Amino acid sequence: MGIDGEVAAVIQDRVGGDAAVDGRRETRAERADRNFNELLQELRVAQTGVQILFAFLLTLPFTDGFGKINSEQRVVYLVTLIATALATSCLIAPVSQHRILFRRRQKPEIVNRAGRLALAGLAFLLVAVIGSVYLIFDVVVGVRAAGVVAGMIAAWFVLIWYVQPLLQRRALPRTGVPRVSGGSDR
Repeated sequence: MGIDGEVAAVIQDRVGGDAAVDGRRETRAERADRNFNELLQELRVAQTGVQILFAFLLTLPFTDGFGKINSEQRVVYLVTLIATALATSCLIAPVSQHRILFRRRQKPEIVNRAGRLALAGLAFLLVAVIGSVYLIFDVVVGVRAAGVVAGMIAAWFVLIWYVQPLLQRRALPRTGVPRVSGGSDR
């Protein structure tokens, strides 16, 4: 696309293109930049929690009491550790992918992929948090209390992380905004 074609595309975006549907006057590239920046802010919040949990889980086997846990607790620990590692990989991947594809005009694709990776990372984080709560309650109080508390916390997380926003999204009218996710489209 030559200069004239690029100018025409920018004018189309600014005056009547898809990017103006939500009232913002931004090009697709500007929308992708904004959404990527918003997504990075969201990832920073999630990464902090994952890093703290991961550090805790990585040090746990080196404590004196770890040798006293039973085989079921070891399985829960390992599943929790793996879920935390997977959450870490999903939440950091958008930064790595952006860096590798930098200046290749792939921002909208990166934003869409990063949005999916963020959701996957949050799902793995959910498993990791529930596994951690279950393991701690199992060691401190017993398996029955661990199951009840972990189940209640899992239900709460699913409600506030997934059900509530999905219900709210379902109630909103479709705006026709092009698929460039990775942040809020306020």
